[in-house]
Amino acid sequence: MSFFELFMIALGLSMDAFAVSICKGLSLKKINIKHMLIAGLWFGGFQALMPTLGYYLGSLFSEAVDKFDHWIAFILLAIIGISMIKESFDEVDASDSDMGVKTMLMLAVATSIDAFAVGVSFAFLGTNIAIADFVIGLTTFICSAVGIKIGSIFGLKYKANAERIGGVILIIIGIKILLDGLGLIIFK
Repeated sequence: MSFFELFMIALGLSMDAFAVSICKGLSLKKINIKHMLIAGLWFGGFQALMPTLGYYLGSLFSEAVDKFDHWIAFILLAIIGISMIKESFDEVDASDSDMGVKTMLMLAVATSIDAFAVGVSFAFLGTNIAIADFVIGLTTFICSAVGIKIGSIFGLKYKANAERIGGVILIIIGIKILLDGLGLIIFK
């Protein structure tokens, strides 16, 4: 997997956290760097942790499904992408300004479950998980911190579009992996 592909996956995965951060930024009366760091650390940390868990679970089964790994990666990424696009049309209540441990833990887990599934697909693809975790975590950290700021300025205007774009990116990467795995198109 190329660095560009990995970055695009990281960007797609970070869109849920970005959207939640926009909502948090909207709900906060006055934001400061602390709010941006809290969101970035919680969301970026969990987005980096979950692929590792998925990777090691997927590694247990990778040899058994070696002939179908591209299909598994495609299906997982397509499901996640479609789910993100679907969620982008749902109404969101952004009035909760709580950034305490309990709230942020629940949000971080909820927004990183798709990263777990991507970690499983990384195991089948033989992706370097340390590099993937770093790229995903850093990308999500930045997107979440920026999301807090954007939410405080623009509100919910960009939330739905961010989720849709993230979903489309994951679907495109899944299609690319499938076509490459089938030998129809070879990407390097």
